[in-house]
Amino acid sequence: MSNDPLLQPYQLKHLTLRNRIMTTSHEPAYPEDGMPKDRYRAYHEERAKAGVALAMTAGSAAVSKDSPPVFNNVLAYKDEVVPWIQNLTDGCHEHGCAVMIQLTHLGRRTGWNKGNWLPSVSSSKHREPAHRAFPKLIEDWDIDRIINDFADAAERMKAGGMDGIELQVYGHLLDQFWSPLTNDLVGPYGADTLENRMRFPMDVVTAIRKRVGGEFIVGLRYTADEAQKGGITEEDGLEISKRLAATGQIDFLNVIRGRIHTDPAMTDVIPVQGMASAPHLDFAGRVKAATGMPTFHAARIPDVATARHAVQSGLLDMVGMTRAHMADPHVVQKIVEGREDDIRPCVGATYCLDRIYQAGDALCIHNAATGRELTMPHDIPPAAQKRRVVIVGAGPAGLEAARVAAERGHEVIVFEIQPDPGGQVRLTAQNERRKEMISIIDWRMAQCAARDVVFHFNTWAEAEDVTALDPDVVIIATGGMPNTELFETGKEASHVVTSWDIIAGDVKPADNVLIYDESGDHAALQAAEVAAKAGSKVEIMTPDRTFAPDVMAMNLVPYMRTLQDKDVTFTVTRRLLGVQPNGNQLTAKIGTDYSDHTSDQTYDQVVINYGTLPLDDLYFDLKDLSTNAGAVDYDDLIEGKPQTILNNENGRFQLFRIGDAVSARNTHAAIYDALRLVKDI
Repeated sequence: MSNDPLLQPYQLKHLTLRNRIMTTSHEPAYPEDGMPKDRYRAYHEERAKAGVALAMTAGSAAVSKDSPPVFNNVLAYKDEVVPWIQNLTDGCHEHGCAVMIQLTHLGRRTGWNKGNWLPSVSSSKHREPAHRAFPKLIEDWDIDRIINDFADAAERMKAGGMDGIELQVYGHLLDQFWSPLTNDLVGPYGADTLENRMRFPMDVVTAIRKRVGGEFIVGLRYTADEAQKGGITEEDGLEISKRLAATGQIDFLNVIRGRIHTDPAMTDVIPVQGMASAPHLDFAGRVKAATGMPTFHAARIPDVATARHAVQSGLLDMVGMTRAHMADPHVVQKIVEGREDDIRPCVGATYCLDRIYQAGDALCIHNAATGRELTMPHDIPPAAQKRRVVIVGAGPAGLEAARVAAERGHEVIVFEIQPDPGGQVRLTAQNERRKEMISIIDWRMAQCAARDVVFHFNTWAEAEDVTALDPDVVIIATGGMPNTELFETGKEASHVVTSWDIIAGDVKPADNVLIYDESGDHAALQAAEVAAKAGSKVEIMTPDRTFAPDVMAMNLVPYMRTLQDKDVTFTVTRRLLGVQPNGNQLTAKIGTDYSDHTSDQTYDQVVINYGTLPLDDLYFDLKDLSTNAGAVDYDDLIEGKPQTILNNENGRFQLFRIGDAVSARNTHAAIYDALRLVKDI
């Protein structure tokens, strides 16, 4: 038996959990037609077979038709969900992992123009800022109906073999009742007393118990401190927790601190990179101490050391490491095997959550196999034949290609023009708040070092350097350089600098700065932050109707908190048409896509953020020497088959290019390019 606190079993009622690590409820938006089908099962099963003790699925499964999914949630109100739940449960149970599911009614945290176009309903007459729908103030018949819906859904989950359920009581309908900030009712469910505000959630629990019996596990994930004036205070939350414990109907408490009604509030509940790790851990420990209840918690617990402290110190019984398991599903296995240094780190980029809040599916910024378990491997199998693979470029694409090729057992040689690896990620990490991003590079360098990958830094690779090595495969991952060519003129904008120049510190920000953002990604905001902190007056201009659309909700919050007390303005629906010198200043001609209107404005400095253009000279120099002439069979790539195109019988090697050497995209795209190509080499 291990002495590691994290590896000790935990007895939850009749259920023995094999260790203290769980994945908390989250919706990766993988359901199909509202059902957790094979992709959903494979995602959780990968983590189950690597040792997770408890998979809390869904985030959350909807119990009623007037709780339409906001990000492809599981539809627990349909009878057809039962066999899919059974399939999911069986897949995890087979590997010794307990499985539960989170049930909810979203209340006002959804839209009326989804699903069956029913009005949203709430104990509040006010809309939630994040989802914008004005709710119907709930009636008595709604309350009766929804209580019954919760009981029906719980019964379906039990029929599907689940070990238990968790009710979602933060931000959603059950919480809307018991928070004084969102209860406009009078009468037995009204806002006047805590007992009345808690009545609806407790009625739901009672109805569920009547359906599923006393042995089935039922817990709550709830906010015990809303951290907002007029809301549930810490004192209130501890009293709520004690009352929950006293009911005898609740088997565990999963503690949240804060609110999720706005992007900033949600970001404080689920912190992103640059914010404190485990900010609510001690508070969760106070709930456990006050109640003696089995206590779970998750909020940016990204590393094993923090998780171990949480359990060893008696703060938690089960520690949630959800985003950590999106980055590396094999966390527990690596702890057991004494390979903690091999764990792929969560860098807090929160690409996963931001994607689902823009109606995408959850993907990890630097593990392209997460969510693609049916097609992409987490463990790279060895190749049947060893080959020599030459890679040019040591950014995220090149390093992922090197890592995967080395795990395949190939001889790998990497050229990099810079003295250090990292590419654009190294530029990103110049921001103190985003410095964790460099772990994407550091982890891959460590993996490559363990597999004897040869690196040549400070080396501008020419075609002769590559061919002299007699490679079997050449991969061009040279990235790109900032584009300053304005589409409207077909010419490079003169007298401008790039966002890279400002971020890297190669150019000092001037007094009055225009940052023209055609890309909508982090670079423009990062440059604006540098300029604003230097005391510049900054205008961020975009031709889009919203600014920075690719930064997305939760990652936008830290930028806004940094910029809003400085001299920074945002201008939308304006397009930069040209820049001309005007004495010591620059005159920018500004237009719009919506009319012929133009104007001239004067700045001291114009900064362009317009993506990158590929550094592809070496690729084209090598193209005629390759067997495939650089071509990629997209059908085979998508289906996970090896590349077999033979366009040039006299060719000496296969040639591919990946990442921004193809076109300007993002870190995840670069890493996915590398993984799905090289896994079959």
